[in-house]
Amino acid sequence: SGVSAGEVSGGGKAQTEEKPGVSSGSSSDYRYGNVSVMRQNVMKNCANYFRKGQLSKMFFCFPDPHFKKANWRRRIINSTLLSVYAYSLRIGGLLYTVTDVEDLHKWMKKACSEHPLFEEVTEDQLKEDPCVRLMMTATEESKKVARGGLPMFPAVFKRVPPPPIS
Repeated sequence: SGVSAGEVSGGGKAQTEEKPGVSSGSSSDYRYGNVSVMRQNVMKNCANYFRKGQLSKMFFCFPDPHFKKANWRRRIINSTLLSVYAYSLRIGGLLYTVTDVEDLHKWMKKACSEHPLFEEVTEDQLKEDPCVRLMMTATEESKKVARGGLPMFPAVFKRVPPPPIS
């Protein structure tokens, strides 16, 4: 039930370094410095916190599904908000989603696929991305879903350059 933005660039706001001699792929393989977390409503405040192209990754982990059709406009992934997220993500940046609600997964996947500034990352590329594994195993919500034996549905989309104006 949250979103986080990661790997902020520009001004050295957040950096990661690999620990020497560690290669197990666990979340403890990395040491982070100069990192802070702020709990904010990204739907209202994203553009107030990040410059154009500042982020390399954004994570939308187990967002509220807003099941009722009248509330779908409140979903955190929609065409309008994807434009805001695209502004904050650098070209080649990644937008990660994971949910345990298959209908929401299909909704988010469709919205991202139809947006001109995002393209889906292939399943083969996902297998090599440690962030996918971590968002499905290391968050509180993912652990709760795993304990319940429910499936999780990840998707990753790459920020692409805008199409040429004809």
